[in-house]
Amino acid sequence: MTWQPHPERYSSMEYRRCGRSGLKLPAISLGLWHNFGDETLLETSRQLLRKAFDLGITHFDLANNYGPPPGSAEANFGRILREDFQAWRDELIISTKAGYTMWDGPYGDWGSRKYLISSLDQSLKRTGLEYVDIFYHHRPDPDTPLEETMRALDHVVRQGKALYVGISNYPADRAEKAIDILNDLGTPCLIHQPRYSLFERWVEGGLLDLLQEKGVGSIAFSPLAGGQLTDRYLSGIPADSRAASGSRFLNPDQITAEKLAKVRQLNALAEKRGQKLSQMALAWVLRDEKVTSVLIGASKTSQIEDAVGMLSQRHFSEQERAEIEAILV
Repeated sequence: MTWQPHPERYSSMEYRRCGRSGLKLPAISLGLWHNFGDETLLETSRQLLRKAFDLGITHFDLANNYGPPPGSAEANFGRILREDFQAWRDELIISTKAGYTMWDGPYGDWGSRKYLISSLDQSLKRTGLEYVDIFYHHRPDPDTPLEETMRALDHVVRQGKALYVGISNYPADRAEKAIDILNDLGTPCLIHQPRYSLFERWVEGGLLDLLQEKGVGSIAFSPLAGGQLTDRYLSGIPADSRAASGSRFLNPDQITAEKLAKVRQLNALAEKRGQKLSQMALAWVLRDEKVTSVLIGASKTSQIEDAVGMLSQRHFSEQERAEIEAILV
């Protein structure tokens, strides 16, 4: 029997307007950075995507280099899309990005028009899509003129290869210039994707206010600080954890005694709220309307269920906010 998504899938999710656009995103979005490449069983990836959609997660976030190896997450997603989700394509928001090293030579990285347009063409082939809903420039390029990069984003929208465009990892000053250039071109910047969590709050230094002022949405990646804001590290570094695996994204030096003490205090507060630490950490990033969505990764369907379950206990009292700030000092 062909898989059918849950008929009540939209009842469990909160949808937020993305800036001043007409687009709404789910409060929880699923990132395909890990666990969707060739090193993961295709059936595992399939079950994660099915569970997410069953719970009202309509936004699946990719990039050209996601895997491993690079490109394999898009290819595997494309296969699952054809086999499971084709009838519901118009209910999905599918995003991808280009900006990190993807192929050899001088045209496989950064932000030139040549690289961005070529990369999106490759992404469309791997996924089997005619267009993506959102195409991002993944990181600022220190050498390519910003006007060239933004004109490339404008071009792919006019070609019909992307419905919206966004930027990721841009500091506030570069983001403001990029947003203004896109507005002048007539293709507004829909969204910015920065790293943001209880442990990494640089966006509060002006970026979130800028995006709100400009009518641009935001989606926070790494809201659990690479797993630090979960119950995985309450007793130290487990042998099977990301920090112990030699990952370049989280190493044991980051799990300091001071950091562990804060994690345990935050966990105690989460328990008082009747939540897991991971749920409270996600709720905190979504605590006001400046953040449109949080981008989670998952290796188990239970992690997706936990994330969506957070929405029933999303708000904080003033006292709880003060307690969190005191812990993070």
